[in-house]
Amino acid sequence: NTDSTEAEVNPKAYPLADATLSKTILDLVQQASNYKQLRKGANEATKTLNRGISEFIVMAADAEPLEIILHLPLLCEDKNVPYVFVRSKQALGRACGVSRPVIATSVTIKEGSQLKPQIQSVQMAIERLLV
Repeated sequence: NTDSTEAEVNPKAYPLADATLSKTILDLVQQASNYKQLRKGANEATKTLNRGISEFIVMAADAEPLEIILHLPLLCEDKNVPYVFVRSKQALGRACGVSRPVIATSVTIKEGSQLKPQIQSVQMAIERLLV
């Protein structure tokens, strides 16, 4: 049972979405995957940031070791892209539509995307976590 690890989220995994926001984010990640607006994995996420095509980054707080994705928040801050942690790489993988855990994913920018309103509302929710 994963709930026993509730207390042990790495403090470096900041900001961490609460259950409600996590659900919203994972739903959006799933939709982004359907709309081909998703890059999976730390390397792919890094590329989207460097190319300036990322709407926001979602990372898994239970990545082992967490350091393998901690370059992403720095890069996000550099590029002014919102980023957020969710608790579980399993859940993130499922939302990405793959059977493997995913430790980082990037929702990418797409002209005239139907997801724009949801993306903006998630970006705002993430910004609120950071204040």
